[in-house]
Amino acid sequence: MTTAVTRVLIAALGGEGGGVLAEWLVQCAQQAGWLAQATSVPGVAQRTGSTSYYIEWASAAKQRGTEAGEGAGASADAGHGAGASAVHVAPVFALSPMPGRVDVVVASEWLETARMMERGFVTPELTTLIASTSRVFTTHEKMHGADGRFDPERIRTLALTLAKHAVLMDMEALTVQHQTVVSAVMFGAMAGAGVLPWTDEVSEAVIRASGKGVKASLAAFAAAKAEALAKPAGEPSASTQSSSTSTSTSTSTPSLSQLIDLGAQRCEDYQDARYAHDYRQRMQSALPAGALAGALDGALDATHVARTGAHDTTLDATQTALWSDAARQLALWMCYEDVVRVADLKTRRERFTRIRQEAQAAPTDLVHVTEHFKPGVDEIASILPAAWGRRLLAWAEQKPGRARHVGLHIRSTSLWGYLMLRAMARLRPWRRASLRFAEEHAAIDGWWAALCALAPQSPAMGQALAQLPQVLKGYGDTQRRGREHYERLWSQWVAPALAGQMPLDEAAAQLRQALQATLAKPDAPAAKTKEQPIQWFKQRPAS
Repeated sequence: MTTAVTRVLIAALGGEGGGVLAEWLVQCAQQAGWLAQATSVPGVAQRTGSTSYYIEWASAAKQRGTEAGEGAGASADAGHGAGASAVHVAPVFALSPMPGRVDVVVASEWLETARMMERGFVTPELTTLIASTSRVFTTHEKMHGADGRFDPERIRTLALTLAKHAVLMDMEALTVQHQTVVSAVMFGAMAGAGVLPWTDEVSEAVIRASGKGVKASLAAFAAAKAEALAKPAGEPSASTQSSSTSTSTSTSTPSLSQLIDLGAQRCEDYQDARYAHDYRQRMQSALPAGALAGALDGALDATHVARTGAHDTTLDATQTALWSDAARQLALWMCYEDVVRVADLKTRRERFTRIRQEAQAAPTDLVHVTEHFKPGVDEIASILPAAWGRRLLAWAEQKPGRARHVGLHIRSTSLWGYLMLRAMARLRPWRRASLRFAEEHAAIDGWWAALCALAPQSPAMGQALAQLPQVLKGYGDTQRRGREHYERLWSQWVAPALAGQMPLDEAAAQLRQALQATLAKPDAPAAKTKEQPIQWFKQRPAS
């Protein structure tokens, strides 16, 4: 005779309260008269890892008869007769989960769900999967040169295929709604999924006994339970459907007119209205007259129509995709990141409001924000007037042993730190005269001229060239590596195409392949290591 053991695996991120949920489950099991054991495996800090909690529970030890009461043909009460004795049967708990032998898997994040399925903990014969459809992007997703996000629909398909029962909901939305932690939401989802062998009164009593955020945790517990009960097992819940709808709506491809409007708004926020007008003028010079009614400051001017002889046209799908990429990349490139932009974004009111909301700070709580900067000679030279910036860089090249970066910790919530950053942000009107502005716009002019020249001849080359600026990101060392990648790709594939030394279709295929490889490994060196002088030192005489 064996005692049935229920095996539960919780996958959570650091700081989400997975340990609190595991403790609640153990306390509930003990109060309900069950035996329980919990273990945990901590993960790496932040989003690069996770923390797994493994809990097993079983009914209390039972009795069974010895051989005298269990032999063949023994009567029903033979175990209580003379010569019979009773022994206790206690469950044997495991310290870690085994693939294919987990009854319940609870995941607080969508990609953590995929990780549990990849490791074989979710099986169609046994496992009830309770998962959140919300996302916290990984470091690798954020570092990818292009769109490195994992496809959420692949996870949904696997969840509904591999799990015996699947309860999917947006736990993050419920957590934010009730101003609590996700552990209470996961607890309620487990109750709604019917995997807890005790009553809700036991669970609620344990939550009350915790003494921290009891009201919010109880409300989140009830809401998550109702959400899990709203749909049969295996079907997405109401919050999941609304989340999917909103996600698909927000990530749907905007039209070219909308992209140009968004690009102009970004340029105006970055610099000024004249800068936004310059962005629209670039788009107007490249697109056929009348192709975008009202998108380029109203109707196109008559001189452009007379000069090009163009009439109202409609862009085909290929042209729309090409110039949509071009409009997006042009806006991003014109709004390159520099210390002025960083200082401006870090001192905006909405940022401080968002930080307070994420920290769940009360109106009377003090929240201190410390900004970590590492400015170098390159960043300082980039915001100086062009002539001064070049002199500073030339001086720095003559001092190879001198440190080129200085670490700074500035508290943006203090008066002095805030005023320092705002003073830096107020340098925006001087940006047009800076060294970085001159260098970036010289490169933009060359890229845009090449795009306008090659796109009509080869749409494939135009599409590849429109996506080339994706390698240019950030500032400092990241910006330097991106610029080296850009110059390498330009010299290898774009320059020969412009000079007629290579067929455009061949150059387009090679450029697209090289661009994908570069975006996959943006930190890879773009060029050969620079030569470094060897320094000789006199050897000390032997003592």
